[in-house]
Amino acid sequence: MIEEMRLRGLGVIAEATLTIGAGFTAITGETGAGKTMVVTGLGLLLGQRADSGTVRADSADVAGVWVVPAEGAVADRVREAGGDLEPIGDGHAELYVGRTVTSEGRSRATVGGRAAPASVLADLAQELVALHGQSDQLRLRSSAAQRDALDRFGGAGLAAALSTYRDLWEKWRALDERLRELIEARDERVAEASALRGALAEIEEVDPQPEEDVELAQRSERLAHGEELRAAAAAARELLSSEQDATDVGALVGEARRALERASDRDAVLAGYAEQLAEVGYRAAELAGDLSTYLADLDEAGPQELDAVETRRAAIGSLIRRHGQSLDEVLALASTGSTRLAELEGDDDRVIELTAERDATAAELDAAAAVLTDSRRAAAEQLGRAATEELAALAMPDATLSVGVRDATPSVNGRDEVVFLLAPHPGADPRPVAKSASGGELSRVMLAIEVVIAGVDAVPTFIFDEIDAGIGGAAAIEVGRRLQRLAESSQVIVVTHLAQVAAFADNHLSVLKQNDGSVTSSSVRRLDGVEREAEMARLLSGLADSESALSHARELLALAHA
Repeated sequence: MIEEMRLRGLGVIAEATLTIGAGFTAITGETGAGKTMVVTGLGLLLGQRADSGTVRADSADVAGVWVVPAEGAVADRVREAGGDLEPIGDGHAELYVGRTVTSEGRSRATVGGRAAPASVLADLAQELVALHGQSDQLRLRSSAAQRDALDRFGGAGLAAALSTYRDLWEKWRALDERLRELIEARDERVAEASALRGALAEIEEVDPQPEEDVELAQRSERLAHGEELRAAAAAARELLSSEQDATDVGALVGEARRALERASDRDAVLAGYAEQLAEVGYRAAELAGDLSTYLADLDEAGPQELDAVETRRAAIGSLIRRHGQSLDEVLALASTGSTRLAELEGDDDRVIELTAERDATAAELDAAAAVLTDSRRAAAEQLGRAATEELAALAMPDATLSVGVRDATPSVNGRDEVVFLLAPHPGADPRPVAKSASGGELSRVMLAIEVVIAGVDAVPTFIFDEIDAGIGGAAAIEVGRRLQRLAESSQVIVVTHLAQVAAFADNHLSVLKQNDGSVTSSSVRRLDGVEREAEMARLLSGLADSESALSHARELLALAHA
């Protein structure tokens, strides 16, 4: 429950502290005094969207203290956000939350002493509060809201059936989507497989080897300039070693070596030079031999080999143009293409497998949908009966509320449309509340449903903003009684303009408007004794000091607390 809330700079409220606590708290005040700002402040603490139009000056601040279980979903979410709780014993702890809104529309939230996104407050609100305003009464006209109310009433059994159905729905939807994508892309994948199959056949036929294109280019260059290369090699060999010419390099080096050897016994240095010339001679002879081999290779190569090299180069070049930017890419395609082809050619088998899996899941989904529908229909009968009893206590003694569960288009929420049907008196045909209920009737239908649901799915805190709109007299007294009953199991906070409702509150807060001639501001005050009687009289007659109104107020308070 929310224990305390502090407001600063929010609308007409300059600064106020609301001590709320357990039970039923009624908030009253003159029109325009700022009662709505109290609900707005609560909404900010619950993660609702911030409106800069509610900021009084540069910024508005709202802070609250919640009493929550020391362990559980709320505590886990707070710690996940980096915040902490203040233990107070008996398995409970205090949670401090806050929200600041600037006039530029920026918002900042704190949870458990740490800055956090407003979405964390919204997550906590799912566990802590049911907030109802006049817009929520209108929302009750929607089939989705009526289905949600029925599902809450259905309890753990219906929740389990819904969870099972949703899991199967998501599985079926994912399988169906994957199957659709495969079928839609089948033509493209068949074309890809055909092209890949042809490419692999071409590559296999040519069978290129790594770096072969570079080697072939070099070989082609050599063969294309054979005569020029032959002449150069022959001239070089002739100069190095010639059988007809005694002045070749070999002969000259040999003569120089012998000249040094003849004088080497007189100087050891010359002997060293002679040895070096001997090495030069050996190397010249070796080079001459290599050139002879080179010339022999050139003599064996002919136009036929050049043709063969160019043909091979053309085949490899064609592969590169068709299947890559380089020979390395062509070889990479040959390496990975078989795996990709097997994957593409397995599509038909995958379609068959997915179809079978999807159909099997669809059968499970049908069974789960039937279980969910049966659970909803059983819950609908109980909810209608219990809500009808509550309506009788809310000054609608002849009204009957029934809950219809009809077939609907399948969705993640099942295959059911839930419709609340109201027959306002005996003999009247039951009609959807969305079309037939007045504002006052809709308020009481909503309250009746919340009271009934609270018996099986209690919400820690209920906040009602003018749930009594459109009602009065005896009906208002019964609304007050039912809110008092709801407060036996939950904290109830009600913004009301009816004394008949406020009389049943355990805690009465009044929003007071003050005007100093230049600025209008409001504060919040807890009322007891004569102050509460005066406020009740004002609500009844508009006159806080009217004796007849005060007498009526006392009578109402006595009735409420009898």
